[in-house]
Amino acid sequence: MRPVAVSPTHERHIGPKLRAARTALGYTLDQLAQATGLTKGFLSRIERDETSPSVATLLTLCEVMSIDVGSLFSVPEVALVRGAEAPAINLGGNGLSERLLTPRGQSKVQLVRSTIEPGGNGGDELYTVNCDFEVLHVLSGSVEVRFRDRSHRLEAGDALTFSGGEPHTWTNASTDPAEVVWVLVPAPWSGSA
Repeated sequence: MRPVAVSPTHERHIGPKLRAARTALGYTLDQLAQATGLTKGFLSRIERDETSPSVATLLTLCEVMSIDVGSLFSVPEVALVRGAEAPAINLGGNGLSERLLTPRGQSKVQLVRSTIEPGGNGGDELYTVNCDFEVLHVLSGSVEVRFRDRSHRLEAGDALTFSGGEPHTWTNASTDPAEVVWVLVPAPWSGSA
C-alpha cells in the first residue's frame, strides 16, 4: 500500500494570535525570547507565519504566556443575520416594526433595526431598559429622544449614547418614516424565550 498525500483543509495562521497574546501581556519580543530560550528572530518569524514552531516550542510559548494551545486553533465564532431574514420582534412602542439583527441568545450586545412610521413613539411615559448603555443611530429620517429634563432631535447620521437606566422615550415627529438602529449593551433580552 502506498502512502496517500494529505493536504490540510484549512491553513492555520497562529502567528498573529501569538503576537496578540504577547502584546496583550505587554511582553516585548526580547522578553519573550529570554523567557522561552528562543531567539528574537525565530519568534518574529513565527509571529509572521513565516515558519511553524514544533509542538514542544508551541507548548513552551503557550505556557510562558498562560494561553491555552487549543485557542490558537479554534475558529472564531461568527454569526450572520441577514436583514431580510431577521426575526421580527416587539420591544414596545407604537407605529414601528423591529428586526433583531444579532443572534437569539447573544447576551453581550443586541442590535435592533426599527422602521418608525410618522407619529410612531416609545409611549407617552418615560421608560428604562435593563442594560448599561443604549446607542440610537438614525439611518434616515429623524427621531426625537426625550429625557426628564431635556430632549435631542436626531437627524440621519446622528447617534446618541446614554444609560439604559436613564428614563426616556422617543418619537418620530416628522411626516416621513425613520430608519434607526438601537445598540443595547448588554442585551436586555436574549430572544430565546
